[in-house]
Amino acid sequence: MDEVDLLYQEMILDHNKNPRNFGELEDATHKAVGHNPLCGDHIEIFLKVKDGKVEDVKFKGVGCAISKASASIMTTVLKGKTLDEVKNLFEKFHNVLTSKPDEPVNTEELGKLAVFAGVREFPVRVKCATLAWHTLIEAIEKKDSVLTVE
Repeated sequence: MDEVDLLYQEMILDHNKNPRNFGELEDATHKAVGHNPLCGDHIEIFLKVKDGKVEDVKFKGVGCAISKASASIMTTVLKGKTLDEVKNLFEKFHNVLTSKPDEPVNTEELGKLAVFAGVREFPVRVKCATLAWHTLIEAIEKKDSVLTVE
């Protein structure tokens, strides 16, 4: 394992053990629940959107280290972004994770989210890394809903 992979692994483990923005957001304007019955990941996303921008975002739930770390890192990069910017970032993130492992990808535009690029080598884990993101998009589009991914 090279140094970059080791750093990424440590970052994922840190966000799993010490998730950022964990908990409910009492004054949420948008929320959704996401569930992956195949592995048991369950997540709730809470957003406070004002004037088309993410003012605050939190999550709660249980899941594997990848799922929890993805939600944690996601919440740290979304604050202050417009809903269009959020959807664009989701598309970039999703495209990297669902690309073929040998296909070159531009991870620079992902920032901290680049730590999940290696997940594409393990297709079963892609849903773990993207569950929070799919739930986020569900919250934005439906405002209050339940999403199941399989």
